[in-house]
Amino acid sequence: MLMIGPPGSGKTMLAKRVPTILPDLTPGESIETTRIYSSVGRLKPGQPLLAVRPFRSPHHTISDAGLVGGGSTPTPGEISMSHNGVLFLDELPEFNRRTLEVLRQPLEDGVVTISRALNSTTFPANFMLIAALNPCPCGYRGDSRRSCNCTTPQIERYMSKISGPLLDRIDIHIEVPAVPFRELSGGGTPGTSSAEMRAVVAAARQRQAARFNGSSVRYNADMSHRQTRQFCVLDSECSNLLKGAMAEMGLSARAHDKILRVARTIADLDNSDGVRPHHLNEAINYRMLDRNLWT
Repeated sequence: MLMIGPPGSGKTMLAKRVPTILPDLTPGESIETTRIYSSVGRLKPGQPLLAVRPFRSPHHTISDAGLVGGGSTPTPGEISMSHNGVLFLDELPEFNRRTLEVLRQPLEDGVVTISRALNSTTFPANFMLIAALNPCPCGYRGDSRRSCNCTTPQIERYMSKISGPLLDRIDIHIEVPAVPFRELSGGGTPGTSSAEMRAVVAAARQRQAARFNGSSVRYNADMSHRQTRQFCVLDSECSNLLKGAMAEMGLSARAHDKILRVARTIADLDNSDGVRPHHLNEAINYRMLDRNLWT
C-alpha cells in the first residue's frame, strides 16, 4: 500500500496501526520469523519465540545491503526482518532509487536471493509493504490550508524517483487528506476500533484459509494467475467495468490481476461469496497513481 498526503495527515500513524488489526502469528509463521531474528541475534533475552508480527521502519539513508541483506557472509536485511509482518518506508522518494529497485523481486517472489562468487543464499521475505510520500517536494499540493509553489517539473522529478515497475507492484495507492479540526477535537463520527477491524480481518482470513485448503497459498495476495481466474470470476457487469478501466488507465496485466485480488479481498471483508461491481469499483479506485494525477 502507498499512502499519499501532506505532512501531518496521519500516514505514519496509520502504518503503525496496521499490525494491530492483523491476526496473531500462526505457530508456523512464528517459527519462521523467530529463525530470522535468531540468526542476527535480535531476539530479546528470555524470548524463545516471536509472538507479534514485526514492524520495521528503516531510515531513508539505508543502503542496499541494509535493506535486502548482504555482507561477505550474507545476513538478512530489513525486508527479511519484516517477514510475516510490515515493512514501512516513510518519505519514499527520499530513498535511493537503486535501493528501492531491489524491492521488486522480493515483492513478487516472497524471497530474496543474495549471490556471491562461490554460492548464493535465499532468505524469506514475505512482507507487507507500506509506503508513504508527500504529493510534492513541499508537501502541500492539493492542501486547501497551505499554498504549494512547486512547479510541474519539480513534481515530476520528485515522483520520478519511484519507478513505474515498482509502482505497478504496489496493490493499493490511496490519498490521505489533511485531518480537519472537527475530527481532531473529537467532534466527528466515532471511527471503527482496531479490535473491531481485527475481528473482520480474522473472519476474512478464515474464508481465505478455507478457499485455499490443501494449497501452499495462504492469502489472496499470493494467488497465481490461474488461481486468480478461478476464484475471481466476474459477471458481465464487472467484466465491462474492468475492461473500461484497463482501457482508460492503461493498466498492465500485473495491475489487472492485482485489482482482481484486491476486489476478492474486499468481497471477503464484506462476507460475500462473489466479487460484485461495488467491490471491483473500490479496488479500481485504489489505483490512483495509474490515473496520471501528477501532470
